[in-house]
Amino acid sequence: MAEQATPGVLDRALAVLSCFSEDEPELSAGQLVERTGLASSTLHRLVAMLVDRGLLTRLPNRRLAVGARLWELGELSPLALRLRERAIPHLMRLYEVTGENVHLGVLDGPAERASVLYVGRVTGRRSIPTVSRAGGRGPLHTTGVGKALLSGCDDAWLQRYFGASPLLRETTHSIVDEHALRTDLAAGRARGYWSTREEMTLGNVSIAVALPSVDGLPPIALGVVVHLERADERLLSRLVQQAAKEIHSEIRSI
Repeated sequence: MAEQATPGVLDRALAVLSCFSEDEPELSAGQLVERTGLASSTLHRLVAMLVDRGLLTRLPNRRLAVGARLWELGELSPLALRLRERAIPHLMRLYEVTGENVHLGVLDGPAERASVLYVGRVTGRRSIPTVSRAGGRGPLHTTGVGKALLSGCDDAWLQRYFGASPLLRETTHSIVDEHALRTDLAAGRARGYWSTREEMTLGNVSIAVALPSVDGLPPIALGVVVHLERADERLLSRLVQQAAKEIHSEIRSI
């Protein structure tokens, strides 16, 4: 039997950094020991190294948080420099004409555990609350941008996606049946945009468009989320389509 490889320092460091989340941006050393399974002595040495290099920061209450150096490095990603920074003016204009939440997302991860990674978001006082945030993730099957991203995947990829695990039902309106979702994706392709109606959050509607592929970037989608009572689907779809064209024109020239 082949001997299992022992995790290296990088693996252990990633295990520590992956413990932090939107819900728990601050953690104690004890919590990190519990969640990583590392020995306390190993964890403390690793934390000291990460703090020294700015990847973690120690707060006044002795708890730990993601450090500024990690944020600085993340801002060098093509998702930040090439996509988000050039898309922000267009996201702002789309928000100004709709007054609604605007989301820019990309497809991230292998089919078996793929999700939407939100790289840009604009919201305001009129916008309805949503669970998404820049840097956060969302499901593919219950979000407008997620469906737009799924629509561009080939059948082999979709077979892996549907075969991985049952789709989670976020609300009573969520589409979790493979045939029904494939039918819904096809309907979106026919009309040129994708939508969800209370499939992620009750009372919310999302309208999204997939951008044409761009070399060096993952699949991209742009969408808005509005309250059901304000959902003028025809108008919003035209506005999102126009903004998507402008963003694509901006980023493909780089």
